[in-house]
Order: sequence, then C-alpha cells, then structure tokens
Amino acid sequence: MKQGKSLQELAKEIERQAHAKKDFIANTKQLEMVNELGNGSPVRQKLHISGIGEFDMKELTHRQIGDRLGIPAKYYDRMRQEAPDLLSNNVNYWFQCRPEDRMIRTLDGSARAFLSNRYRRLDNYELMEAVLPVLAEIPQLEIKSCEVTDTRLYLKAVTPRIEAELRPGDAVNAGIVISNSEVGLGAFKVEPLVFRLVCENGMISADYSMQKYHVGRKIAAEEAAAMELFSDETLMADDRAFWLKARDIVKGVLAEKTFQMIVNGMREAAAQKIQGDPHKAVQELSNRFRLTQDDTGGIMRHLIEGGDLSKLGLANAITRYSQDEKDYDRATELERLGGKVITLEHYEWRPIAEAA
Repeated sequence: MKQGKSLQELAKEIERQAHAKKDFIANTKQLEMVNELGNGSPVRQKLHISGIGEFDMKELTHRQIGDRLGIPAKYYDRMRQEAPDLLSNNVNYWFQCRPEDRMIRTLDGSARAFLSNRYRRLDNYELMEAVLPVLAEIPQLEIKSCEVTDTRLYLKAVTPRIEAELRPGDAVNAGIVISNSEVGLGAFKVEPLVFRLVCENGMISADYSMQKYHVGRKIAAEEAAAMELFSDETLMADDRAFWLKARDIVKGVLAEKTFQMIVNGMREAAAQKIQGDPHKAVQELSNRFRLTQDDTGGIMRHLIEGGDLSKLGLANAITRYSQDEKDYDRATELERLGGKVITLEHYEWRPIAEAA
C-alpha cells in the first residue's frame, strides 16, 4: 500500500486548510478569465471575481470550466498553450452569454473548483471530526496510510482482529478506506479494504462501498456582486445528521460478514487460471480498462514475479504495482482496479484469461 502522510501530519494540514479556504457564489457575469504575462514563462490564466479579487487556476478548475461551457478538452488545452487570448475570449464570451450562478472554491490564492450552486460542501475537517472517534473505538485498528491531495482526502486503516487465509500461509486482514472530495470529484465514500500481509498490498472492494453525493439546495448569488459563502444553521444541522449516519456506515463496512464475502470471492478467483498467454492477458486487461503503457509493463512484471497466473494473481499484481505509482490518487485507483478484477463476471474474465 502506497504511503502518504502520518495521521498527525494529515490532521495538521486539514486544520490549516479549514482556516485558509474560502468559497464564493457568483454569477458568471461577475467572472472573467484574465491572462498574466510572465518573464519568459508561459502565459497563465487567472479567474477574476468582481469585487473579490483574482485567483490562480488549478488544472481541475480549467477542466470544469471547459466542461461547463461545452469547450472540448483537446481544443481548450490547445488554446491554453498556443492562443491564450483566444481561450480567455471564448470563456468570457460564454460567461456573459449564458449567465448562471456558480460556486467557486478557493484555497491558498487558487481557484480549485468551479461547481454548481447546488453543490453540498461535505468538508474534510468535519469528516475527520466525525470518523476519527469511531475509528479509535475499533479494537486494534491501525491507520496504514492517509493523504490529502489537490482533489481528495484518504484514510486507510486495517485491523488484525478480522483475519482469514486465502491459502495456507497467505493471510489477509479486514480494513477500510474513507475518501472525500471537496472539489466535485465524486462522492464521500466508505469502502472495504483487504490487506494482504505477505506483501502489504491493499485491495479496495468498491462493490461493497457506501457513498453520499454532494448535492444540496440551490444557493443564489446576490444580483450586484459575488458573495462569500458560509455555513448557515440549517446546513450545519443537516451536516451533523449526515456525519452521525457516516459513523454507522464506518462500523458497517468493517463488519466480519462483509469481509468474509469478499474473501470468498478472492478464493474463487484463485481457482480461475490464466489459460492463454500471460502477456496477452495483461494487454487485454489494459485495453479494457484503458491503462497506460507503463501500467501494462508494471503489472506484467509483478504478475511474473508473483508466479500466480490466476485471476487473484492478476489482481495482486495490480495492487502491488500501485505501490510503484508516484501519484497517490492514481495508486488508489489501481487498488480499486484490483478489487474490480476479482469481481469480473465469467463473460468479462474469459477474454482476458484466454487471450492468445
């Protein structure tokens, strides 16, 4: 399992961000993309909010603006690199032509998200306050890895109290992954994690996950200007009720019954062999899930080193390769892919297993 921050480092950063971030509701008529000329460096775009100020733009913000305005990503990126004035003219024209209220989330002087005014803020600080006391009550639970990236928060924990053997000498423990995005990249999630002791791989079983999407009531901007957004009493009461439910979800995902169902699926996967060419099998997997050439090579290497040419062996190769990935978000996606391979239906597994 890929390592990130310590729990203490994570808590310190989450608290810092809680004080540093600001959110605004603004009509797009109050927004403008402006270009900043650097000394010999590429032109940078900033988002100007009337009456508030200018903010640097994260990559995700660029993508969300392009998606919302219907500008194809490939064309948006080309304008950004080769014709920045054309990009700002395009964006500003559609801001004015099709006005609407949007939520802009900012942190450390950067616009980090461009979202619907119905986006419900389920933020990381409140998440930590809600779930850490619950995790502390679970016997022998150990935080194995945690991180906060530009787009998501992750907590990954394991308890040796719930253990099983896939095969003699190959033990796994039950665990849990809690993740959240403050910038519109999916739901708050609680997912089961299976931790393999022999290699310290973590496999996420998304089929047994529980999640809550960030959708709330519409918030309107004032007519004349953008406004900073604060939590009102109604939203705070709703959030308290939600986080109480989240505590129950955490306990439910770590139930032994759920763990045994996942382990049974892994045992069945151990009996499903790769009958064709292992290299072609990995390539078929790569084509199906749109993996990169580096991903394909890394998974193939770990599959051969593991010496287990089965569906379980392929899943283990993916989760082992996730530890080599530099990006924490991507490493977690690979841990989920390992779990997805285990649950492939026969008709989905057959083209991979029989690739020749």
